[in-house]
Amino acid sequence: MHAEHREHAEHAEHPEDLTVRDPVSAPDAEGRPRRITRRFPLFTRDTARPEGGGRAAAGDAPAPARQWPILLVVGLVGIGLLLTALDVFRWGTLLIGAALLAGAALRWVMPDVGMLAVRSRFTDITTYGVLGLAIVLLALMAQPKPLLEIPFLKDTLHFTVS
Repeated sequence: MHAEHREHAEHAEHPEDLTVRDPVSAPDAEGRPRRITRRFPLFTRDTARPEGGGRAAAGDAPAPARQWPILLVVGLVGIGLLLTALDVFRWGTLLIGAALLAGAALRWVMPDVGMLAVRSRFTDITTYGVLGLAIVLLALMAQPKPLLEIPFLKDTLHFTVS
């Protein structure tokens, strides 16, 4: 019997002796590793949890305490949307952008951020950061009486419209 098949047969008899090396080699229903190679399959059948996707607090803590990073970001975005609905547009959108920038900072600094981790760390930081910065800049440039004026944007607008 081939050594690889012999190993599978041994693990099928004693699944408790199986050592899971990574999410890709997790055992199937019969206790055998799904794959023994590190190559990615041609077709993806499941997804691995993003790095940093663990709990932000101890497992015995209540659910809100374990997921405080996402609750903080969503709460700030909710307050920003409320301010925007109450006709405090600039401050509401600034708060929304700041919440996304805070999410990027939390994702960068903390090893485990719970449900705030959606993709890889780099992709999350880039996405939260770019969207947050864009929202903040747009809120600062909103009319009337913009707090930030970028001269070449005004010239670009006049060049493209006229």
